Amino acid sequence: MIPPASLKESALAQTGWLEPFLPATYYEAMMQLKNPKHSVFSGRRALIVGGTGGIGYAVAKELAARGAVIILHGREQSRCSQARSHLLEAYPSARIRCWVHEFAGTPAFMDALEALLQEEGEEPDIVVCAFGPLLTGRLEDMTAAAWSLLADANLALPGALASRCMAAWKARNFGRLLLFGGTRTDSIRPFRNTAAYAAAKIGLGVLTRSVAIEGAPADIAAITVCPGPVRTEYLTETDAVKWARLAAGGRLLEPEEVASAALDLLDESPCRASGAIIAMDGPGHIAPV
Repeated sequence: MIPPASLKESALAQTGWLEPFLPATYYEAMMQLKNPKHSVFSGRRALIVGGTGGIGYAVAKELAARGAVIILHGREQSRCSQARSHLLEAYPSARIRCWVHEFAGTPAFMDALEALLQEEGEEPDIVVCAFGPLLTGRLEDMTAAAWSLLADANLALPGALASRCMAAWKARNFGRLLLFGGTRTDSIRPFRNTAAYAAAKIGLGVLTRSVAIEGAPADIAAITVCPGPVRTEYLTETDAVKWARLAAGGRLLEPEEVASAALDLLDESPCRASGAIIAMDGPGHIAPV
C-alpha cells in the first residue's frame, strides 16, 4: 500500500522540495503535526502491548510526544519500570502507567486486561500490539504446540484486543488500532523458514481491513505495518549484519522510523489511511525467509 499523498508531501515539504509551490502555512501545518496541541492522540488513552522495547517502546515514546496517556505493557517489572523512567525523562509531564503481565495465552491475557481496565475506570482509545513471538523452522519441523503459540500470540491476541474495544470505540466515535506484521507479510507469499509465523502475521491484514470497514462511520481506524529488518535490542550483532545485507540500502530500519511513520498515518481525523497494510522494507528485494 502507498501512504497517502499528504504523508509524502509532508516529507517533501520538510526537505524544501515543495517550497516554490506551496504557501508557508502549509509547512507550518505539517510541522505542527506532532505538537500535542495538534494531534488527535493528545489526551487520548493508549494501551501498548509489548511497549518496553524495540518498536513498541519507540511507539510509546512517539505517543508520549503527541500527548497521549499511556498504559505500558511489559513482561518484566524491571524492564517496564526502566522504560517508564526513560519516557518520563524525555517527557516529564507524560502520564504513564506500567502493566506487567506475562503472556500465557489470549484468554488469560484478556482476563487480566479486563481487571486492569476496571481498576482504571477508563477504556483505551488507542491500542498498539507490538508483541508476538517468532519461531523459525521448515514446515516439517514445526510442532502443533509451535503452530498454536504463534497463531495465538500473533493473531488471536490482536483480534481479541480489537473485539474487546470496538463497542467502546463506536460509542465515543473514535478508535485507533496499530498492528505490526513481519517482514514481507503484507501479502500472501511463500516462506521457507518462517511459514507458521508469517501465516499468523498475514492474517492481521484481514483483521485490519475488517476493523477499518466496520469502524469507518465512527472514526475507528486500523493499519498494519510490516517493517523490514529493524535494529532492536532483540537482534544479535550477527543477525544484524546478515539482515542489513538483505535490507534496502544495506541498512536496518530504526524503531523510531517505523513508529513515526505509522503514527503519522493514524494521526488525523478521519483517517484516510485506515485499512492499509504497509510494507516498510524499502524498494530493495528481500528473499523469502
